[in-house]
Amino acid sequence: MISDYASTVRSALEAAGLETPLRENGLDRDQKRHKIEGCMAEIMDTLGLDRRDDSLMQTPARIAKMYVDEIFCGLDYAKFPKLTVIDNKMGVDEMITVSDVAVISTCEHHFITIDGTAKVAYIPDDKIIGLSKINRIVRFFSQRPQVQERLTRQLLISLQTLLGTENVAVSINAIHYCVKSRGVMDANSHTTTTALGGTFKADPRTRSEFLSL
Repeated sequence: MISDYASTVRSALEAAGLETPLRENGLDRDQKRHKIEGCMAEIMDTLGLDRRDDSLMQTPARIAKMYVDEIFCGLDYAKFPKLTVIDNKMGVDEMITVSDVAVISTCEHHFITIDGTAKVAYIPDDKIIGLSKINRIVRFFSQRPQVQERLTRQLLISLQTLLGTENVAVSINAIHYCVKSRGVMDANSHTTTTALGGTFKADPRTRSEFLSL
């Protein structure tokens, strides 16, 4: 079952053209795992791996479980985190920042790891969100095949929607293993993406404060 929060966020992302490209295929969790397991077995056979070896025989099932239940579980809005959004009775009107939030995602171009951290800030209006919920939202949208630019914008729009304010900022710094372990094989480069809303975009001082944290 999809929560009201999840439904609202999904609608906002669809309206903004920022939803992850998805197509309903009618498969449930077990059907997805069974189909992926078969496909992975075929890939291994094509590569010439001997799936009778005791180290390899469970690999297709392991990968199927990993894809559906772990690293791509953010594709299922039924897994959207339970949230605590409360009225801003304290009258907080200064920046709230959560830094060094783990981002472990998967590049949708090569299905290789993206590994980094996120910094998220907002200036409350009428609502405040439980701090750990920001981490959980980052994790949810990271657990998909992703493009870092889209992920950054998804987090911005989601938090703006949930908090009822434009005053949200998101920055992600990450290493892409599709760059590090293949292709150009550059082990040193990082990619930084930023999405700013409200006063973070309009006020140079607020923007500078966020970016300097």
